[in-house]
Amino acid sequence: MTRTHLLQEVRHMRFEELYGRWRGGRLSQAQAAQIFGVCERTFRRWSGRYEEEGIEGLADRRIGRLSARRAPVDEVTEVLGLFETRYSDFTVKHFHEKLVNNHACTRSYSWTKNTLQSSGMVKKAKRRGAHRRKRERKPVTGMMLHQDGSTHEWVPDKQWDLIVTMDDADNTIYSALFVDEEGTMSSFVSTSETIEKHGLFSSLYVDRGSHYWHTPKAGGKVDKANPTQFHRALKQLGIELIAAYSPQARGRSERMFKTLQDRLPKELALAGVTDMDDANRFLKKVYIPMHNKRFAIEPQEKETAFIPWIGSSLGDVLCVQENRTVGNDNTVRYNRRILQISKDRHRLHYVKAGVRVHEYPDGSLAVFHGPRCLARYNNDGSLTQPKKEEPNKIKRKDPMLNNG
Repeated sequence: MTRTHLLQEVRHMRFEELYGRWRGGRLSQAQAAQIFGVCERTFRRWSGRYEEEGIEGLADRRIGRLSARRAPVDEVTEVLGLFETRYSDFTVKHFHEKLVNNHACTRSYSWTKNTLQSSGMVKKAKRRGAHRRKRERKPVTGMMLHQDGSTHEWVPDKQWDLIVTMDDADNTIYSALFVDEEGTMSSFVSTSETIEKHGLFSSLYVDRGSHYWHTPKAGGKVDKANPTQFHRALKQLGIELIAAYSPQARGRSERMFKTLQDRLPKELALAGVTDMDDANRFLKKVYIPMHNKRFAIEPQEKETAFIPWIGSSLGDVLCVQENRTVGNDNTVRYNRRILQISKDRHRLHYVKAGVRVHEYPDGSLAVFHGPRCLARYNNDGSLTQPKKEEPNKIKRKDPMLNNG
C-alpha cells in the first residue's frame, strides 16, 4: 500500500467516525468540519457522496491526474526569462502588471509571485511582526497535542531526558518516559503510546529539534519539503506537524516542565527510585495519574477529536524506514549489519531489487519488498524465529531507550 493510499484510508476512517457523531447528534456540522480540518461546505459535499456511493464515494479523484490549471513548462520558462532579462529590478507586483498589460499573461499575481520565489529569483519577504498575545486553547481534546523533552537531574547525580506528550485543550499528559537522550525513537514510542490508548489526533506542536525537522539554516525556517523520519511517519497517519519558533510559543509545555522539574524529583526521592526502569514504571503507574488529577482542566467542549486507531500496522509506520538495494549475495547492508534474505516461495532471489528496511524502537529490524515483509531480524542482524507478528505494538528498547 502506497503512502498516498494509506493517508486516504486514514482520512476515510476519520470522516466515518465524525459522520457518525454528526448523525447521532453529538456534533454539529460546523464542529465536525472543524475537527476534520475542512469547511462546512466541503463536509456537506463529502457527506452527500458518502450517502450516495458509500466509502467509494470518498476516494480522491485527483490522485494520478495532473491539474488542468497547471502552467505549461514553456510558459513558466518564458516568464522567468522575461524577469531575468528585462525586469530583474522590478518588484513582483510591478512585474506582474507588465506581464498582464504587455505580454498577454492571464495568470494571477499569486502565481507570478510563487513562480519567481520557487525559482529562487525572488526571496520571500519577512512576515511583519504581530502583537503577541496568549493563544487560546483548542476547544476539544485531540485537536492539538504538544511533545517536548527536558534534560534534568531527575534523580541524584543522573541526567536523563524526559519526553512528554500532552493535550493543548486540558493539559492532560498522555505519555511520559525517561530516556538517555531525546531523539527519533523516543518520539516514536511516546506517539505510539498516545495513539494506542486514545487514537489518532489532528496535529502535534513541537520545537525545531533535528529529529522533528530539517532546518537548513540555524535559527531559520524548517524545511517542510524535506521531512525527517518522524515527520514522514506523521504524514502517513494524517497528523499535521507544527513547528514552534520560540520558547514563548511553547509556553504551555514550558510551564508544564517547570512544574515537573519541581515536583517529580521529590516524588521519585520519596518513593526511593534511582533506576531508569523503576522511574518509568513509577511515572506510568503513580505520578502521571496523580499529576493529571491535580493539573488537568476541563476542556471547553466535552467532545473529542481523537479517532480510534483500527489499523494493524502502527509499528511499521512509527519506525525508521530506509531504502536499500539487495546485493548479489541476496543480502541487504544496513548500518554495518548484513541482513540475509531467506528463501522465498514467491521468487528465487531479490538480487538488485529495491527493498525497504524498517528499524524499530526496540532495536529490531525488518526488510520489506513493497507492502510485503520478507524477514524480521534481531538487533545484531540475525533472523528472528518465525512467529505470529504483532506489528501494531511498539516496544521500547530494554533496559533503556537510546537516541534514534
